[in-house]
Amino acid sequence: MRAGRCGRLNLWCAPLLLRLDKVDLAYGSRPLLDQVCLQIDEGERIALVGRNGEGKSSLLRLLRGEAEPDHGTVWRKPAARVAYLVQDLSALSGHSVSHVVSEGATLLHAGADERWEVEHRVAAVLSRLRLDADARLDQLSGGTRRRVLLAQALVSEPEILLLDEPTNHLDIETIEWLEQFLLAFKGALLFVSHDRTFINTLASRIVELDRGVLTSSSGNYDAYTQFKSRQLEIETQHRALFDKKLAQEEAWIRQGVEARRTRNEGRVRALYALRAQRRARRERGGRIEFQPAASAESGALVFETERLRVAFEGRAVIDELSLRIMRGDRIGLVGPNGVGKSTLIKALLGELQPTGGHVRRGSRLETAYYDQERLQLELDASVMQNVSGGNDHVTVNGESRHVAGYLRDFLFRPEQLNTPARALSGGERNRLLLARLFARPANLLVMDEPTNDLDIDTLELLEEYVANFPGTLLLVSHDRSFLDHVVTGLLVFEGDGVVSEFVGGYSDWMRYRREQAQKSEQPLERTPSPSASASVRAAGRGRRLSYMAQRELSALPEQLQALEAEKERVESKLADGSLYRGAPEALHAQLQRLAAIASELESGYARWAELEAMLN
Repeated sequence: MRAGRCGRLNLWCAPLLLRLDKVDLAYGSRPLLDQVCLQIDEGERIALVGRNGEGKSSLLRLLRGEAEPDHGTVWRKPAARVAYLVQDLSALSGHSVSHVVSEGATLLHAGADERWEVEHRVAAVLSRLRLDADARLDQLSGGTRRRVLLAQALVSEPEILLLDEPTNHLDIETIEWLEQFLLAFKGALLFVSHDRTFINTLASRIVELDRGVLTSSSGNYDAYTQFKSRQLEIETQHRALFDKKLAQEEAWIRQGVEARRTRNEGRVRALYALRAQRRARRERGGRIEFQPAASAESGALVFETERLRVAFEGRAVIDELSLRIMRGDRIGLVGPNGVGKSTLIKALLGELQPTGGHVRRGSRLETAYYDQERLQLELDASVMQNVSGGNDHVTVNGESRHVAGYLRDFLFRPEQLNTPARALSGGERNRLLLARLFARPANLLVMDEPTNDLDIDTLELLEEYVANFPGTLLLVSHDRSFLDHVVTGLLVFEGDGVVSEFVGGYSDWMRYRREQAQKSEQPLERTPSPSASASVRAAGRGRRLSYMAQRELSALPEQLQALEAEKERVESKLADGSLYRGAPEALHAQLQRLAAIASELESGYARWAELEAMLN
């Protein structure tokens, strides 16, 4: 290994670019780095992982020379160019894109006769990242500003490139371009990321920062998870043995007389050493506990749009979209930033009035909406007030819980409860929004970019919760692993208002596009997708139904929804109990009607699927 405590340091033969040797770093009384060593060799691609708050960003500041260790040394190859992704935009906000990107070329120290080469590099990077050289940084979207900062970091062709969460706020197309760009990068790369697909594509080594110690694992993220699992098992076993021995020695010392004998003084000193070792132990941080609030089932139809159109300043971002989303559907919305994904979500939820067409919303919808701007948080209100609305308790699944205990499940410390939300970090705000959402019952989960600023541990727990959510899911995400693990269908935004449907996850969609491109021997341009879903379907394209069949198909959703409503009324009567005390004929009639409704619903849904299949 080439990371960890220095006793594990093992030098390789590859040219050395940067090394940490017995480095300590602490903020206040909390150590972030404890006697760590790290070596970065030429051509390496290292993913730095760890929970939020462990000190990853502080470690990056040490590596780029913006901070000094409390103890130990940081060595860099003389004159090595180290570039990094800037996080603070305030000093650059009024400048043009070309000016900001050119600032990254100052590492080259180019003379006047080489200035043309710098300008050429700037122009090339701007072109590759699809950036307007004359645009002002403060007028760009968050994702576009991120691309500008990436261009600034890349333009100097550094020997060591440090990236802190480079995929945050980037769309999938740009992330995939960045992967290819970095795979061709000749220097050493160290990056912090929570994007598991990005890590798997790029990393040749994983370095984890956990409780002040660096550990290294060769290979990608999948290999690291197996390595980490084994390490935690060994740690658990060792700590169990240690705690057992300490308990035995504590029991012995309480006997008193034997401990005071001269020949046992060494054993007493050993016990004191064990106590000191136990006090110094750093426990692994807790895990978020997701306990979703139960909700009643929604109606069968969740959303239906008919020739939906949404336009801004005459430009359609959604054009002539007709689709149905049914109870239990798990739909991912994918496409470039600014193409209309969040717009469709807002139109479906009634937060935005469409330019044309209609949106029909189903019955009994209870919506949990996670918006990417976190607008549902009241920034001037405290952490506690954001969840409980000023009460001391919240009710989850019919159980009253003190808000402090509930927030502890989301890793909020007691001293944070009265902190204003605006004082929280990005990851903490995300956790607060999750706590707020999951305190309320929902049968429709709408999540717009939920994975930004979450560490991998929290992301995987959220993924498990979303995968097991029993209701309907609409998910906007650039995290390809997350999409593959939780959705069963996609709405693909292809630009110019066109939205295609696809059954499967993101990897299935990319495989389909490659197959289509190979068949046509054309580049991966806009490709019509197969629409095989019975519940998410573009209506009005290529219909070959008879007039009567078309009328039957149009009437079916309303008929089925009426049956669902009647089923609910009958079940309520039967649950009331009064029928059981009255005439048996009335009870028998209601039970017969309930059975008939179930049969009608089954045949109705089957007929709906049959008619829609004729549209292909």
